Amino acid sequence: MAKIENLNEATARIEAALYSAGRPLRIEDIIRASGTESRTKTLDLLNDIMKKTKSAFKALEIVILPDGSYVMQLKPEYSATVKRYASKPVLPNATLKTLSYIAYMQPISSKQLVETRGSGVYAHLKELRQLDYISHQNVGRLKIYTTTEKFQKYFGIQGDVEDLKQRLFSKVRKTANRQTATPQIASEVN
Repeated sequence: MAKIENLNEATARIEAALYSAGRPLRIEDIIRASGTESRTKTLDLLNDIMKKTKSAFKALEIVILPDGSYVMQLKPEYSATVKRYASKPVLPNATLKTLSYIAYMQPISSKQLVETRGSGVYAHLKELRQLDYISHQNVGRLKIYTTTEKFQKYFGIQGDVEDLKQRLFSKVRKTANRQTATPQIASEVN
């Protein structure tokens, strides 16, 4: 691939890569996409794009994740608003359920996860580790899983693990209350 000297073209290539990737990109990927072959030039262009995005868009942002990768994403406060318009979820439902279970029960062993979520959990764990949403420590023959800072940042969650657990419990309780209230209303109508 020929080296790109035109900064407008390099900027457009970076924007296109961030927009179309739908996932975080390492700086090496962005350098390759820009065509500049220069880390410094690419970082300068990336910083300019981030500033322009911040001033031009109200619901979009470019974020540097804890692992140093970059992602163009919807600001967390708009996720619920546009959920129904999204064409493809971030994770399959089963994997998302495993992730939420880990977030709520952390630290949790692989044995507990298999007992609760079934043997399919191994594929979920692999995907979640690749996305860097979870990490593990080996304790004897067991692996103990917890969520990562990248998980919190990507899903717009702030606070410590105990705060996260409280908020998840609160949401589960609200959902359960709505589900038990619905049959009662239906029986009162009949």
